[in-house]
Amino acid sequence: QVQLLESGGGLVQAGGSLRLSCAASGRTFSNSAMGWFRQAPGKEREFVATISWSGGTTRYADYVKGRFTISRDNFKNTVYLQMNTLKPEDTAVYYCAARPSAVTSTLRSEYNYWGQGTQVTVSA
Repeated sequence: QVQLLESGGGLVQAGGSLRLSCAASGRTFSNSAMGWFRQAPGKEREFVATISWSGGTTRYADYVKGRFTISRDNFKNTVYLQMNTLKPEDTAVYYCAARPSAVTSTLRSEYNYWGQGTQVTVSA
């Protein structure tokens, strides 16, 4: 099993930045592609970004491309999401997820381990 713990959320003004972290423990983190998803009130959980086990491949949702950056440190068993130029519509609970494959995926159903989430609130 893989246990995931997100941190770094908070309240920020529009245009500001936050860096989310997801610390993993348990089974082989370095063989797992990782993803970030988010869920706003009353909405479905949606894909944000994903990174391959090596870190060599990353993919982003169009609505965060150019503003968010996903990265990972396999020595620290941690994945990060740097969020810049935040907008009020980025307000959501952000979830870290791991999947039993080295390759990336944008599909929520292909991730089998999830963290508890961290709240990000962007004020106008």
